[in-house]
Amino acid sequence: MASYSTVYRVGGVHSGHCKAIVSEALRGLDSVRTVRMEVSTGLLTLDTVTEPDDALVSETVEEAGYDYLGRAG
Repeated sequence: MASYSTVYRVGGVHSGHCKAIVSEALRGLDSVRTVRMEVSTGLLTLDTVTEPDDALVSETVEEAGYDYLGRAG
């Protein structure tokens, strides 16, 4: 099974509580296997079973109350 690891930048995540909100929201997406978030850098790594849908990731992050800043790198 194919696997994709994609890194995004997310703004407004300043605590473990914020991290948990964003992570939980993204884990609800069908293709997401794991979510890793670095509070200190705002970097979010998604491991997915299909190529991630950036628009869906953006919408999910924004609906959770945080700022989607695009793919990192």
